[in-house]
Amino acid sequence: MLNDLIYYLPKHEHSKESIKKILEEHPEIKFVSLVGIDLSGNDTDEKIPISVFIEDLDTFLTGAAVQTDGSSVVLPGIATLNNAKVDMIADVDCTWFVDYNFEHIDPISQKPVGSLRIPCFLYHENKPVDSRHILKRSIEYFKSTLLKSFKNNPKALDTYNIRFEDIEDVVATSATELEFWVKTPNDKAQVEELSTSQVLQEQYWTRTKGSVRTALEESLMMMERYGLEPEMGHKEVGGVKAKIDESGKLTHIMEQLEIDWKFSDAIQAADNELFVRTLVKETFRRNGLEVTFLAKPIEGVAGSGEHVHVGMALKLRNGKRINLFTATKDHFLSPIGYGAIMGVLKNYEVINPFISATNDSLRRLKPGFEAPICIVTSLGISTAVPSRNRTILIGLIRDTQNPMATRFELRSPNPHTNTYLAITVLYMSMADGVSYAIENNKSEDELLRELSKKPGEEADYLEKNRAYRSEEDVFEHYTEEERNSYFGKAPATIYENLSAFDAYKEKLEVLKKEDVFTDALINSFRIAVTKRWLTEISNRIINNYTDEIRSFKMLHCVEKALDLDVSNWMGVNELRYYIMKDSYSTRSLFTRIKEAIASNKLERVSELQLELDSKMTVLRNLYISYKKNLLDI
Repeated sequence: MLNDLIYYLPKHEHSKESIKKILEEHPEIKFVSLVGIDLSGNDTDEKIPISVFIEDLDTFLTGAAVQTDGSSVVLPGIATLNNAKVDMIADVDCTWFVDYNFEHIDPISQKPVGSLRIPCFLYHENKPVDSRHILKRSIEYFKSTLLKSFKNNPKALDTYNIRFEDIEDVVATSATELEFWVKTPNDKAQVEELSTSQVLQEQYWTRTKGSVRTALEESLMMMERYGLEPEMGHKEVGGVKAKIDESGKLTHIMEQLEIDWKFSDAIQAADNELFVRTLVKETFRRNGLEVTFLAKPIEGVAGSGEHVHVGMALKLRNGKRINLFTATKDHFLSPIGYGAIMGVLKNYEVINPFISATNDSLRRLKPGFEAPICIVTSLGISTAVPSRNRTILIGLIRDTQNPMATRFELRSPNPHTNTYLAITVLYMSMADGVSYAIENNKSEDELLRELSKKPGEEADYLEKNRAYRSEEDVFEHYTEEERNSYFGKAPATIYENLSAFDAYKEKLEVLKKEDVFTDALINSFRIAVTKRWLTEISNRIINNYTDEIRSFKMLHCVEKALDLDVSNWMGVNELRYYIMKDSYSTRSLFTRIKEAIASNKLERVSELQLELDSKMTVLRNLYISYKKNLLDI
């Protein structure tokens, strides 16, 4: 049955005749859904009957709009309650996927009911306001800027032994890697057990078993049917060994997995990642498993990342492709490659708010757990040996046998990062650095020297008091004070991260060139992220902490307890009261946070959130010590 289904429509099959023919041959496709991406990365989904779609096919294909309620998507300050209408315009220049409901079988065809998902752009008052269009504009800007630089500085092409007239197109390539946790519903594993397994690397790259293996294999096979060209699926570092129940089935599954697939152009790569997340979640659910894409679902255990790969190539009129990052002599990178990574590193403070926009994402980005928190890169000890430094923010990926494989890997994104905006800010920043390199006729030696500068050394583009490259383990080789001084202090809360928009206005201008980001779009994004930050603290974090604190109960028997047991419990109980218990004379930490939120004192909320996280860590450790000293529980 699966082989009789059609899984996607490539853009060359988006003509009226082709679409009608395909839909007539596949009556199991019952609906069409226009997929718009708001500023938080949420995708719209609705069910338009195929009959309506075919009747208005000319309208859909010529760019006429379907209207929706903009107040239901994340566009604050733009689509307001008194001006909420948003137009949805189909994108015919990308792949359309067919999403099948395997739990709803069409009685006539005996095939699962399908919905044709068509990516679209969102317009408000005739202006594009969605994440896909922002990415599209950034790629257009990136291409035009690069071509203009080449035209005005033709010597920049001497590295590749071509002329400006040989260029047909500039191609921005991207790819993502998806990490996620999978578990059996309602089963829990102890954090200490998970942490021990992680340190011992008992799960990393080991063999998958049972329903996890089945779901992983099914996911990879389905990705192949959708033309996504999966490259690998494997266990990640987190997880514990499952248990077997009386019937022989595995229970208490708690594992971390990763799936990788082939690169594509920038917009298609983001569309692919969005679809893969749904495909994986539904496939594992059909196998009785829950999947979470949270960046840090379990405190004290490795979080989930979603590394974003970006590349840059020229398509020549003779059909040949040239990787613009690949060095043509004994260097790590070409001048354009050096300029591109320098652009990301220099402007990362205003990139980061788009990468780490949730409480969960910043909990993942802490020292340890191979989490990238320092604005620093690694190129390799020598050009003959590619770098494998996993402590840096953005790495250079090279294959000495394959020049087309040279690319950059940003390691800070997570599965809830808005991939469209993440790729946008990367290419806008790379364009800034590439323009500097080309327009100033910088050689490989000059750029490498500037990228490898020590703190305090003068530089034409990068900042004087910062360092940007390290081949050492940045957590082992440098003290915390040195890391903060050389690479910048990483933001610890959403407030601190968003404050970069105010602190680095000149860097923010890089993202606003050619109105790729406008003040209205940045303000809307900022309002949305701030609202989610505060709502999560009030309605999720505090509630979850409340349940956890209430579970920390007195376990010792008064008659048998030793003085240490009593002392340990007093320490636990005192902290429990400090965090969540009010009295007539004192307000708990919870109450003070809620009052700061109600008063919109965002800096104070940020300070108290850090105190709360710190106190909860101390409380957990105190309770563990208390329990371990008890003989009878």
